[in-house]
Amino acid sequence: MDTFDIEQRWPELFEPLDDVQRTAVVQTLATSWHEGFTPTRDVVENLTAYAAGRIDETEYQRRSDAIAETARGRTTR
Repeated sequence: MDTFDIEQRWPELFEPLDDVQRTAVVQTLATSWHEGFTPTRDVVENLTAYAAGRIDETEYQRRSDAIAETARGRTTR
């Protein structure tokens, strides 16, 4: 990803968020992107679901761990 266009990539994930939630998610992802992390759809979907209150912190962490485990599997092959 050469430009940070996260909302344009998956606009449907941001639709349920209010302005405060949207800003928090975008800033969180932008900070990670500036550090070299390219957010995947799974990461964005997990974070937006948490920000919108559709999942709790425990479920957010469980999903994050599963996403990381999948990513580790892709990099070790």
